[in-house]
Amino acid sequence: MRLPFFPSLLIPVLALALCVAAASARAEDEPITIATIKDEIKRPQIQVFIENDVLAGSDRYYTNGIKLGGGGEIPLVGALLKPIPEAIIDVMGREGPDGETPRNHLGFFIGQNIYTPKDIGITERQPFDRPWAAWLYVGSVVQRIRGNRLDTVELDIGMVGPAALGKPVQSGWHKLVGAAQPKGWSNQIPNEPAFMAAYLQKRRFGTSTIQIVPHAGITVGTVMTLARVGGIVRIGSRMTGFGPDSIEPGGAMLQTTRKQDSQAMNVCCEWYVFVGGDYRLVGRNIFLDGPMFRGGPNVNRRNAVRDLSAGFAFRYRELNLSLTHIRRSEEFTTPMGGGRKQAFYSLNAGWQFD
Repeated sequence: MRLPFFPSLLIPVLALALCVAAASARAEDEPITIATIKDEIKRPQIQVFIENDVLAGSDRYYTNGIKLGGGGEIPLVGALLKPIPEAIIDVMGREGPDGETPRNHLGFFIGQNIYTPKDIGITERQPFDRPWAAWLYVGSVVQRIRGNRLDTVELDIGMVGPAALGKPVQSGWHKLVGAAQPKGWSNQIPNEPAFMAAYLQKRRFGTSTIQIVPHAGITVGTVMTLARVGGIVRIGSRMTGFGPDSIEPGGAMLQTTRKQDSQAMNVCCEWYVFVGGDYRLVGRNIFLDGPMFRGGPNVNRRNAVRDLSAGFAFRYRELNLSLTHIRRSEEFTTPMGGGRKQAFYSLNAGWQFD
């Protein structure tokens, strides 16, 4: 299906790869230092994402995720963008509607996801359930706002396996809160370096009190390869931005863009409730398919997965908060039956400095 708001989907992903290559080639001539980043990033902000299934009454499958990072607005021309070829800048667009200058944002973050089978109290391998797995990564995100359009490109690089520290993190947390200890981490997916690059585009239609925000995107890499489409409907007061996101790559890591949002002028606070959905065609998921370059535990992945979501968001001046309840369809099957549906919550908190 061709989506009118989703042109040239592969261009930003290819652009990201070219940018990385160009940056490496020019690193000796124009090194980017911490001082350079500090001088060029304006209106800095920090973001925290936490996802967990405990409030949904379970402790299985995708059981925990955390993503911490920050960034801010960067100039269209500057040291941080010098490694990017001029042709890529032209493709991404130098002007918005009516000649408006696009707002560019650059962010960096670290994150971890943890996955387990349904019963974490079994020591032996469970070939007919989801594999034990963890993913520890660092990443960077580039976002551009042009009127009622948000483009996000994200690159994540990290490790899957024991090096991702899933066992000590989950065991330590369960000990702290008095929960049952996980016993099967010796059966997790083995160590393997992994990466993924993602692009997501959002559009915003409506007024400051009711909006439709559709999205579409693509992710490629050894961790996940998928295409996705969906959106949210939100109702509230003095709404800005493009709605909340989950930890998944391509989300708006730099959500607190009120000072660069034409709809946010002189707006001190906002709130809204929302419902939405996301449909994905999955070509690879390392947490279900197993490692790419060596043998490891795996199950039969379903090629189509959908999320249904509902929640609320609130912002007061520099602080923004959102809570999303997500219900995910079955992601895998085994000779002994399916993997069942899952529910979890996603919490996002952010702060933008003057």
